[in-house]
Amino acid sequence: MAAHRKPRPRSLGGQTARTAFTLALAGAATATAFDGTGQAEPQLTTAQVKVKVDRLYQEAETATEQYNGAQEKATSAEQHLHTLRDEAARKEEKLNSAREALGTMAAAQYRSGGLDPAVQLALSDDPDQYLDGAAFAERAGDRQSAAVTRVRRQLHEIEQLRGAARLELSSLKARKAELKEHKKTVTDKLAAARSLLSRLTAAERARIAADLGGGTGTADRASRASSDARAPLRTPGSATASAPDSRAAAAVSFAYSKLGSPYVWGATGPNAFDCSGLVLAAYRSAGVSLPRTTYAQIGVGRRVSRSELRPGDLVFFYSGITHVGLYIGNGRMIHAPNPSAPVRVAPIDEMPFAGATRVV
Repeated sequence: MAAHRKPRPRSLGGQTARTAFTLALAGAATATAFDGTGQAEPQLTTAQVKVKVDRLYQEAETATEQYNGAQEKATSAEQHLHTLRDEAARKEEKLNSAREALGTMAAAQYRSGGLDPAVQLALSDDPDQYLDGAAFAERAGDRQSAAVTRVRRQLHEIEQLRGAARLELSSLKARKAELKEHKKTVTDKLAAARSLLSRLTAAERARIAADLGGGTGTADRASRASSDARAPLRTPGSATASAPDSRAAAAVSFAYSKLGSPYVWGATGPNAFDCSGLVLAAYRSAGVSLPRTTYAQIGVGRRVSRSELRPGDLVFFYSGITHVGLYIGNGRMIHAPNPSAPVRVAPIDEMPFAGATRVV
């Protein structure tokens, strides 16, 4: 009987060894990818950081305008809800008065015994007096019937108001959820931008802030902005003198007074602004009410071409109409750029021009 022998282990050689080595490398690479301890993120250049931060700021500004729009709608819904509740409360007071009057009538009927009119006539010592009283009672019955009708109508109106208030409350909750979503988007984008900027030196951050804020302009835009950059900056006096009317002049004057104020998303002053908040506050100081968002502001007044621009006109940028500034003449505007730069003067060539409107 043949003895059973264990098979000898085969050595890993040739193609088998190469395959095993390849699989080991692949496993190590996979493990590295999942545990996050692989190759460090490549160091970005200042120019690359600027491009990324610029994009993040634009995305944050889009979300900011969406937040502003949702905030405006939420405020309107809240005001409407208060109006509905106040009106319902006033009608409930009238309803309570009407109910008290009906209760008084019912109590009087109860005290009279509610006898059949024929029986009362038979028992009356003075039929003529009874008949006069019966006529009065009939008129009183008509008044009671009208009072009941009024109460029913008031109940119906109150229920309608309560229904409208419930719908408005539901709308308000939806707006608040929308606000929360847009706020998270803005804060996430700005946090990502801050993280990128923190990798740079103070001097590099200052250069990027000047470029993104519309200060000196970058090389790829220098040729387009050169004529504006060489032109002397107009004083507030010359800018307001060229405005189409006193309200536009007042708006320009206000914008000049806010130079250096910080950019804060969602702010409309008095000491901080976002882009649409600045132009809203400027015209508010002139007694003109503007909508809250860039999307709505471009629809105010009449549209003007770039060649027709005069101080006080609103100038809009990007295809999504997500940024706005106040034109001050000589190819320049005052605007609230982004969190990296305060309210400042900049050439309108610093961003893709999308249109303009004259408010007054």
